[in-house]
Amino acid sequence: MARPRRRPSRSSLALRWLAVLVLAGIAAAYVQPLRAYRDAQADVAHRQSEVQALQREQGVLSNRLAVARTDEFVERQARKLGLVRPGERLYIVSGPR
Repeated sequence: MARPRRRPSRSSLALRWLAVLVLAGIAAAYVQPLRAYRDAQADVAHRQSEVQALQREQGVLSNRLAVARTDEFVERQARKLGLVRPGERLYIVSGPR
């Protein structure tokens, strides 16, 4: 013969619900820190890509600076400004009128 099922006591049900609520509270407490951690990781990745772009730009600018420090570059720029070396004469050739 099957025994009839006993209903759990009120205190037992209360403890079970309390345990469920505590676990739900703990889970809810972890949501914000996990979200902040994920956002921080995304921010770090974004900043790293910015650093890489700036490093590439720095390389390009360093190359331009190295070229700009050569005597040939300085002379070419000076001649574009209309400057001449001592003893040279500047001739300006104009086009047909």
